[in-house]
Parts: sequence; C-alpha cells; structure tokens
Amino acid sequence: MIYVVRHGQTDLNREGKLQGRMGLPLNDVGLEQAKQLRAKFENVVFDYIYSSPQERAVQTAEIATGKKAVIDERLDVFDLGNADFLKKGEVKMDGVVPDSRFYHGVEKVPNYIKRVFSFMHELHAQYTNSEVNILISGHRCTTGCIGAFFEGIPSDGNILKFSSDNGDYKVYSIK
Repeated sequence: MIYVVRHGQTDLNREGKLQGRMGLPLNDVGLEQAKQLRAKFENVVFDYIYSSPQERAVQTAEIATGKKAVIDERLDVFDLGNADFLKKGEVKMDGVVPDSRFYHGVEKVPNYIKRVFSFMHELHAQYTNSEVNILISGHRCTTGCIGAFFEGIPSDGNILKFSSDNGDYKVYSIK
C-alpha cells in the first residue's frame, strides 16, 4: 500500500499564505499532527519512506514513522516563484497556480506533473508485485498529483481536488 501524507501545519498554513520552496518547518500544531499520524500508523510496518526535500515534509515523515526518510527531489513542492509567502487572496492566479505573467519563477504545471509522475512510475515498476507499505510525505500539490496518478487527471486539470489536508493522508494500492 502507498500512504500519501501531507505535511503538518506550519505558520504559513495558519496565516493563509502560499508556501513553496521557501516554506517553514512545522509549528506546534503540525508537530502534534505528525504525532497523531504516528499513532494512526502504529500497526503499519513501513518498508520505505520517501519525502520531499522540504523540512516540513521530512519532519512529518520521520515523526509519523520513526524512520529516516529518503529524499527525492521529484517530490519537491510546486515552485511558486516569487509568489511564495504571499497571502492567498492577494495573488493573481492562473487556475490554481500563481499567474507566471505576474510572478517570476512559477513552475509550469505540466513539468510538475511530469516529475511527480516520473517518481510514481518508477515506484510502480519497482514494487507493483510486492507486498510493501510505502509512505510518501509531501505537500498539497504532491498529494493531489499522486492522487491524479492513480485516479487520472481531472477533465478540468485541477489535480488539487485529490489533495489531503495538513497532517492527513490517503492510501492507494500499488497493484
């Protein structure tokens, strides 16, 4: 089984700000959410732990499992460019992402999907016939993109509809 976890809360989540690659570590609520995940996973033996390189995702993975996470750059958060840290309601959007006409450095959605799907295709090829439990720790965009890998990209292109809330998770079968 694949357990796809969204990192616990940070101060930027609490403040309603966009959080990309300049994000913050978990706050007290986020640390507690990660501990609650550990309690929920007490009967699950994880064979592999993967995480985005962002500190908040690594913290969540390692607290939730008690094991060291393997960092994979393909799981990194969507690059918001210089829209990072801005209040959500004040950002000019192009669909569900900051509009790259106004914010320098915003990642292209197809490129983001391609890199996360690359990781998932590799995982699927490696473990599809195995009885393993895998935890993947990431972000709203990561949990949404992995959901789209299993469920298909929605007709409106909004992969975020598959996202989890902070400190929550979804489970998918690798088979």
